[in-house]
Amino acid sequence: MKKNVFVYLMLMILGIIFFFPFAMMILGSLQKVERATADPLFWIPTNPTLYNFSYIMNQSSFVQWIKNSLVITIVPVLAQIFFGAVLGYIFAKKKFPGREFVFWTMMAVVMVPGQLLIIPKYVMFSQFGWINTYASIIVPELWAIMGVFLVRQFMMTIPKDLEEAAYMDGAGDFTIFFRIMLPLAKPAIATIGTFAFISCWNDLFTPLIFMTSEDMFPITVGLASILTKEGNFGVEMAGSAISFVPTFLIFIFFQRYFTEGIAMTGLKS
Repeated sequence: MKKNVFVYLMLMILGIIFFFPFAMMILGSLQKVERATADPLFWIPTNPTLYNFSYIMNQSSFVQWIKNSLVITIVPVLAQIFFGAVLGYIFAKKKFPGREFVFWTMMAVVMVPGQLLIIPKYVMFSQFGWINTYASIIVPELWAIMGVFLVRQFMMTIPKDLEEAAYMDGAGDFTIFFRIMLPLAKPAIATIGTFAFISCWNDLFTPLIFMTSEDMFPITVGLASILTKEGNFGVEMAGSAISFVPTFLIFIFFQRYFTEGIAMTGLKS
């Protein structure tokens, strides 16, 4: 009993610690304040206002920034789900020479930092004429190695007897994949989609390198450009809140599948 009380107490303390920056962001976004002051509670609004939000949304390129973010996020998310599911199924259920070698070679690529490849990418994309286009952001994100790994780990937990029974009933590989494996792998698919959406939507570094005109900025770079010019604490918090909302909604919507997918992918290696 005492152990449970201690665990719950620690969880409450950690919850408060992690919630504090979120509360500071929301409350600070409602405060019209130029900069941080010596008062530790300066971010608590005395006269709450939506001025900071209206200031950002009235920017001439705001709608275009949202559109750009949706394009460079939704396309990679759908592609990563598709390729992750197909390749994960192949590596989990199909036997072919060199399967393990190919899979673990792919996994080794995860160890290479993305920033290390940014200069070769820039040189290559310049030759393709992709600078300041959606292709420079979308194409490298069409598939993700970790997505393949998650689906593979999940599908390895699905009993082989289920697949064999489908074969005995005359089902082919496509039927088994689309009607049996894919529906059962919903938690893993939701996990891939959640990770991909959060990663693509919040990405600041890559668009900052490849996008050179304001009308091609996603919301992250657009907000950063506003903050560079404005330097206002309230506007900063409002911008963070606007950028945070879509990822929060995606996580809440897929939370049940997401947590189940994370748990199940670690059951069998």
